[in-house]
Amino acid sequence: MDPLTPHCRELASPGIFQSVLSVLIIFGILFSYLPQHARIISRRSSFGISPYFILLGTTSGTSAFVNILVFPKTSQDVGCCQEISGMACFAGLLGVFQMGMQWLCFFSILLLFVIYFPRATSPTDPTAPVSSQSSTGPTYRTALSITAICLLHALVTVIISVVFALRQPSAIPAWANFLGILAAILASIQYFPQIYTTLRLRRVGSLSIPMMCIQTPGSLVWAASLAAREGLKGWSIWGVLVVTACLQGTLLTMAIYFEYFGPNRKGKDRADENGAPSNGTVSERSETAAPEPVDAEQPSEETPLLQSQ
Repeated sequence: MDPLTPHCRELASPGIFQSVLSVLIIFGILFSYLPQHARIISRRSSFGISPYFILLGTTSGTSAFVNILVFPKTSQDVGCCQEISGMACFAGLLGVFQMGMQWLCFFSILLLFVIYFPRATSPTDPTAPVSSQSSTGPTYRTALSITAICLLHALVTVIISVVFALRQPSAIPAWANFLGILAAILASIQYFPQIYTTLRLRRVGSLSIPMMCIQTPGSLVWAASLAAREGLKGWSIWGVLVVTACLQGTLLTMAIYFEYFGPNRKGKDRADENGAPSNGTVSERSETAAPEPVDAEQPSEETPLLQSQ
């Protein structure tokens, strides 16, 4: 007689295609975020990235990660690990690893955003000193406040989850669905601040286009993989990925336009080195403010032999 429960029996024989796809998605998540990490570090500036995009993205990722951790099916999968092989257990928990990888990568963006926040210059115009920036623009204090909110949100979410698990396990399904709905809502509005910032600056800044090129179609593939694993009951887990893919596709379209086809593309390469606005006014002003004489160093027939003449 087979001692395994029906759920564990199904988990003990994972499909090869599904397992390989899930592992590839984990590496895909990591590699998709690396261009964004590298762009911020190489530019040594997080100019162009909305702090509220970071806030909503981090809290949404935390809610989605804790959601799958407390999801009843995850508890069943962990319980089956005592009865099935280690490889089958690993395959059954790949969905948790995927969410964990996404949270870790986005949390790394939060840290880089704070570390390389443009403190010496205006976050809306890195060529202007802080004293001349508008009081309505985000400041370094805003970045620190957002970091504190993200850490506090993660701590409170974990504490509530542990309390429910220990004191009131029957409330876990409702709590998991609440976290899934919260993650979906936050993800739905996550890209609006960044879309507004990119539209206002009319430039990409430190936002990585390669990251969005990988993540936009990758999110749909990931959502399909989780939907096949969790089923319709797990809509709160994979539904958020569908929403973010659509909004990220909108931001990607805007970024490609401003980067390669926008009216401010001329002279952008020189300005981008210092994070200057793409309207070209700073570069043009620096070139025309103190023009260098063409023949100042090249003597001609009319050049006097003595400078005093």
